[in-house]
Amino acid sequence: MIVLKFGGTSVQDSRAMDQALDIVLPYLPQAPVMVSSAMAGITNELVALLGAVTHQDAAAAEVFVEQIEQRHRTVLAEAAQGDVFASTSLRLEALFTDLRALVKGSLLLNECSPRVHDAVLAMGELLSTTILWGRCLQRGIVCTLLDARTLVVTDDLFGEATVLHSATRQKIRAGVKPEPGRLFIVQGFIGATEKGVTTVLGRGGSDYSGAIFGAALDADEVQIWTDVNGIMTTDPRKVPTARSIPAITYAEAAELAFFGAKVVHPATIQPAVERSIPVLVKNTKNPTHPGTVIRNEAPGLGLRAIAGRKGATLITVSSSRMLNAYGFLRRLFEIFDRHKISVDLVATSEVSVSMTVEDKRNLAPLVADLEALGSVKVEPKVAILCLVGQELWKDNRLVTRVFEAIPDLPVRMISLGSSEINLSMVLRAEDLDAAVAAVHKAFFGS
Repeated sequence: MIVLKFGGTSVQDSRAMDQALDIVLPYLPQAPVMVSSAMAGITNELVALLGAVTHQDAAAAEVFVEQIEQRHRTVLAEAAQGDVFASTSLRLEALFTDLRALVKGSLLLNECSPRVHDAVLAMGELLSTTILWGRCLQRGIVCTLLDARTLVVTDDLFGEATVLHSATRQKIRAGVKPEPGRLFIVQGFIGATEKGVTTVLGRGGSDYSGAIFGAALDADEVQIWTDVNGIMTTDPRKVPTARSIPAITYAEAAELAFFGAKVVHPATIQPAVERSIPVLVKNTKNPTHPGTVIRNEAPGLGLRAIAGRKGATLITVSSSRMLNAYGFLRRLFEIFDRHKISVDLVATSEVSVSMTVEDKRNLAPLVADLEALGSVKVEPKVAILCLVGQELWKDNRLVTRVFEAIPDLPVRMISLGSSEINLSMVLRAEDLDAAVAAVHKAFFGS
């Protein structure tokens, strides 16, 4: 069997839904399960609705609800007619009634609880899959609509629930029986606690759901359908000459995602990784393009892709007490641990340690504690340039070629060797885009 996950732009309207179903149809003999996101933009509107409810703005909340309802009614009217429209419309109306009840109850109580937050956000996927189901019936596709809340079991960490994999696997295997010729449709992003309370898995949760169903059902392949031609050599919005990568390893994809590439995040496909199920990333708007396959091994050595991430701070701790002393690094990183701040890159010398951290919080308390170990220098607004590929450290010319590509851009730090697939450099944030373009041109051409 096969799992096909479609993102929000792939189901954003009736035309997109038809295109997604056209992609699924050839896979009917392979007993497909289709995992769908909410229509593009709907989750953001639901977040805005929750904001209005939190601020007790009933008028704004009503406007958001009306907009969400109208958009789905319009898409359904284009997707189904007659008896199919009537039966699907009844299902939509039940969901709209639930949504309005959640909003009204929260406004009356002057409280938007975490439970309500997740129940409201889950509506996007429930609505989109209901319309997909109706469109399948209209087109004569044999189809079963599933409710992920009865299949994906999570803890009660509302907003970003953790999946309980053993219980989830049991429920999916008991409740989903894929068969050739029948399409199963299920929501991504959502689940429920063991007591049946609705939860969401956090952003990226729809990809995660696809991997969960694929792993539980021992799928031959998990496909992630999005709006780009697979994983690219760099961000095509910044470097138009970027090209898609035919195959990439899980480890390479992980490095790229961590350092800012807009790719499928490996954390979301981990269930498939653990069972060695290949994950194929393809473009709904260009379905004949081969896309990118993510798997345990991929052919070819050398540079595979380039990523860049801004919003970092470089912290350097210098101390003569570090010279020939053991335990210094332990004490240093215990301070980071105490403040719950993770370190991205590290470079050491005899008397100093340089580290990068994200710019997302007040670092003053951390710096104050670090000063007990030595002098501390903080450089905000730096960026990380990351080159990923197989056995980069074996290329004697790699670092030389990178520096030749950016001769006028100062490099504050370099990290090579901690990972066999990653060369990372710290630059000024304002230099990052130019560096990515120049290095990409040097290695991949114009």
